[in-house]
Amino acid sequence: MLILIAVIVVIVLYVIGTYNSLIQLRNRIENAWSQIDVQLKRRVDLVPNLVNTVKGYAAHEKEVFQKVTEARSALMSAQTVKDNSDANNMLTGALKTLFAVAEAYPELKANQNFLMLQEELSGIESKIAYARQFYNDTVLKFDNKRQMFPSNIIAGMFGFKERDYFEVEAGSREPVEVTF
Repeated sequence: MLILIAVIVVIVLYVIGTYNSLIQLRNRIENAWSQIDVQLKRRVDLVPNLVNTVKGYAAHEKEVFQKVTEARSALMSAQTVKDNSDANNMLTGALKTLFAVAEAYPELKANQNFLMLQEELSGIESKIAYARQFYNDTVLKFDNKRQMFPSNIIAGMFGFKERDYFEVEAGSREPVEVTF
């Protein structure tokens, strides 16, 4: 009888420990997503200043400015991790094009305001990259725990669902080509 009680206690303690670790990982995912969201918001807030600075030098590049504005709007209205990831990739591509256009204007490249904005955006991009990596690493840990036996039984019992990774669009790995 004592052995049966000991086995039941061990099983209950295992269930509690596994449940708590799944909760901890789920909360880390939420925190990691929040950190990405904060950096993306900073990036979205910086973009209009950058566009206005470049506009003064490259007024005829309307298509570039329109793409940046559309990408920024899409990022601001994104609701899911997938939508956010897609909009973020679109904005990254538009900003690459914007910086490529800026390369054609030596007086713009020397402008203090542009240099400051470019440096700030570069810092934000680094923080976004780190936050994405942390988020994806946490999702991996959560999904591993959720899928591996015997913790998958507990995850299934309590309704822990798969989480989306923050993915980079395949085309965003290629260099931007700007023609005049």
